[in-house]
Amino acid sequence: MTQPTDIGTERLRTALSMAASGMPVLPLRAGKVPFGNCRRCADNACGGRPNMKNAGPCACPGPCHAWAAATTDPDVIQSGTWRRAWVRASAVAYHPGGAWLTVVDLDNADAVTWARETLPATRTVPTTRGEHWIYLGPMQSINAVRPGVDIKSTMAYARYLGPGTGRMTELPDAVRALTVKKPPTVQPTPQATTVPAGAGECRHRTPAYLERGIAMAEQRITDAHSAVHATVYRTFLAVLSTHGRCGCLTDAHIGRLFTAAQGKGESARHCTDAWTNARTRLGL
Repeated sequence: MTQPTDIGTERLRTALSMAASGMPVLPLRAGKVPFGNCRRCADNACGGRPNMKNAGPCACPGPCHAWAAATTDPDVIQSGTWRRAWVRASAVAYHPGGAWLTVVDLDNADAVTWARETLPATRTVPTTRGEHWIYLGPMQSINAVRPGVDIKSTMAYARYLGPGTGRMTELPDAVRALTVKKPPTVQPTPQATTVPAGAGECRHRTPAYLERGIAMAEQRITDAHSAVHATVYRTFLAVLSTHGRCGCLTDAHIGRLFTAAQGKGESARHCTDAWTNARTRLGL
């Protein structure tokens, strides 16, 4: 009969081997979930914030904080607290984004069929119900991008189920596009405006003027490195203050702004709320 200590030793060896190849690892307990925060780190007392972009391992000696605890440090992995965790663990996991990887988690046969028909071939690893397709390059993690398909990369963890087969290829645009949700249709209400006599057609409808304004707004959102929520709102406000009263904005223009915002991690709902709030503030 295999003893828990033997299993723990084998998982520890696997973890050390993975870490040596540059893959940040962590133990998973029963149910494929990470070990919960210890008393020392309860309520994030240590400052570790695994759901925030600036998260990282805290000074706690235990494997706390889910994916943010993943490490390649062999001294940490085989320390006393971690050794006890390996004995209790049910699996070894890793942080794909920390290893510069993206895992397309295909949870059933239909999802696997879809991937084979749609995505470029890459390294594949069999799972209990489907397959992991592993690509070179990190991206935003998101679940349920389509039926039976999850994306695991930055700020996420994936079970290690073996080396897999096939050559790992570069992360394709087809996978990145899965996380970009189609913006909701927003139909701005045209507003009448008074054009001075002799001024001719509203200059906002001049293709070059309008295109330049939308392109500048897209760039402003794309260049945001912090305070993305506020930047999106202020940009929407600026666009509407300039173009919102003459009816020159189309669904295509608004869709471009929403797509730029979602490319920075904003949800479709936040985009809609920000747009509505900006219209309300301007009385549109």
